[in-house]
Amino acid sequence: MYNRNRIPSPFPPSEIADRALLLATIPSLDPPHFLGPIIATAATTTRDHLTIVLFSRLFNEPSPTSTVTFRGVSRTDRFDDVLRLLTYVYVQATSVAQSLDKVLMEIDVVLRGIDADLPCNLGQGIDVVFRVAGDSIAVPLPASISSVRQTFLAAADHDNIDAPASPSSPVSPSAVHAALHKPPRLPVVALGGTFDHLHAGHKILLSMGSWITAEKIIAGVTDDVLLTKKSHAHLLQPLPKRIACVRAFLELFRPGIEYEIVPIQDVYGPTGWDPNVQGLVVSRETVGGAEAVATQREAMSLPPLQTFIIDVISPHSTRLDHDDMELLRRTKMSSTFIRDWLADKEIEAVEKEKAETELNAELEAEAMSEKNERR
Repeated sequence: MYNRNRIPSPFPPSEIADRALLLATIPSLDPPHFLGPIIATAATTTRDHLTIVLFSRLFNEPSPTSTVTFRGVSRTDRFDDVLRLLTYVYVQATSVAQSLDKVLMEIDVVLRGIDADLPCNLGQGIDVVFRVAGDSIAVPLPASISSVRQTFLAAADHDNIDAPASPSSPVSPSAVHAALHKPPRLPVVALGGTFDHLHAGHKILLSMGSWITAEKIIAGVTDDVLLTKKSHAHLLQPLPKRIACVRAFLELFRPGIEYEIVPIQDVYGPTGWDPNVQGLVVSRETVGGAEAVATQREAMSLPPLQTFIIDVISPHSTRLDHDDMELLRRTKMSSTFIRDWLADKEIEAVEKEKAETELNAELEAEAMSEKNERR
């Protein structure tokens, strides 16, 4: 729904917001290239935390028992489409933030249907709300958002967007049959990771796990004892902090379900013994771990898991296909990169303090010399 009389009101480039919201309606599950310039502006003019909320009736509750007129798409059947959409938005925002050396800037992307109200506290602490000129959000905005300064930005012209085509392949009759008989969501879904300095790659993993689960998500968080050999290990966030960050993000992205967030000390975690898990979400880089889980569950006579794979991304690419694992490790979006950046900042701070100390010493020596000369 659009209000064509809404005039764009660009956020003054001289102003910076500590925390900002970007609200936008999207018409399909295609990557929203028309939002590119708006995402770039929001990421450029936000200092600490940018939350992007995308609305679509496609995100409505998919359950057959839903009372809304339009049911949302099947979460399992459209997994890859939503993954591409989510990844595009995260990469657009993250590439801008990192180019401006805002490596620790928080970026969250949330998907919302139009069949439920927004949380009343979503706008708390927000300095500005970015909107798309002409876009009339079909969900009532709580006072915490509507009372905040709104700035409307012009979207890119759809006709002038040089957007790559979404990958497609012929669909076999058996695949169509499987999709028709696949539940729109799985009751219990599991995933795992270190989740140190929660970044876009982690958030995509957590989001896609939340996207396909109906009742419960199990997130295994690597225990501190397994991370002692990581680079710059002293900069790793402690386990309680990493668990708290995972929980906070899950509560933002998918409120109302059960979260089981547990330390893990092996590749399996609860997936190795819990018969109630139906789905597993892994990155393309850790498919080997999913295979190990499958072997373990077979050995314990547990039902197999339906595995979903997310792409490995970089701050500038929505998909890395390197066969060279070392090259992949160096280019992907990672906690290692963040710790390296933090370590460099530590060195810069020490060098700056040293330079200031030496300068003060020189100034004191000069002052003392002038004083002696006057005598």
